[in-house]
Amino acid sequence: MAKNKKTPNEMSFLDHLEELRWHLIRSTLAIVSIGSIAFLMKDFVFGTVIFGPMMPSFPTYEVFCNMSKLLGFSEAFCSAEPLFTVQSRQMSEQFSAHIWTSIWAGFIVGFPYLLYELWKFIAPGLYDNERQNARGFIFIASSLFFTGVLFGYYVVAPLSINFLGGYSISDTVIREIDLSSYISTVRAAVIACGLIFELPIIIYFLTKIGLVTPEILRKYRKIALVAVLIVSAVITPPDVASQIIVAVPILILYQVSIYISKVVLRRQAKKEKKRNVKSS
Repeated sequence: MAKNKKTPNEMSFLDHLEELRWHLIRSTLAIVSIGSIAFLMKDFVFGTVIFGPMMPSFPTYEVFCNMSKLLGFSEAFCSAEPLFTVQSRQMSEQFSAHIWTSIWAGFIVGFPYLLYELWKFIAPGLYDNERQNARGFIFIASSLFFTGVLFGYYVVAPLSINFLGGYSISDTVIREIDLSSYISTVRAAVIACGLIFELPIIIYFLTKIGLVTPEILRKYRKIALVAVLIVSAVITPPDVASQIIVAVPILILYQVSIYISKVVLRRQAKKEKKRNVKSS
């Protein structure tokens, strides 16, 4: 007769560690599998995706160029040629870049499955009503992450590349950017925005466990504004326009998080009221 699977309450600490180990193994295999496919698609991953934001024909530059002409600003985004060239000065640099870029591609594309493994690990410890309330967790969290990734790729990365790649202290300095430096700029913009856009999900769970309330979020709104501007300054070039472009969606997410926190507390209050009515 097959042995019944233990419930979370019956599992020991070592059982939980064993369960976590298999979730991590499956997650790693997913990243490696997707990364292997990305490794084989070298021309598309590098020629189209990675080096796309440095090309003048990139859609973002065309949009910003038209906007700058319309508003009468400088035509910094209207360059007909790339602002710099990318070079490789180390023997293993290109191979290492190929490997690590493929792994990060596996992480980004496989993010929904990673969330699924995370959910499978924590779901058994939740009550039935909590599982029902968080039914759309994977879809919503994945949607927010991919929205952030697209925002980072099409907005933050081009702004950073255009500003930093075009910045010059002297005409005697040749703009030849190391491959690892260029890729890290694109990767930081994409991953950072993807994770930042998870803010509503984080606030949801922090509210559920009682660490955050709408009042706390409103009280520290000014501090959050400063923090957002600091984050924007870190992941974007040091010009006001770029920081505002990045800061606006983050502030919108913060406001949405306040609303989510309010909804969570309202639902908890209704459930508590129903329990009190039934018990009386």
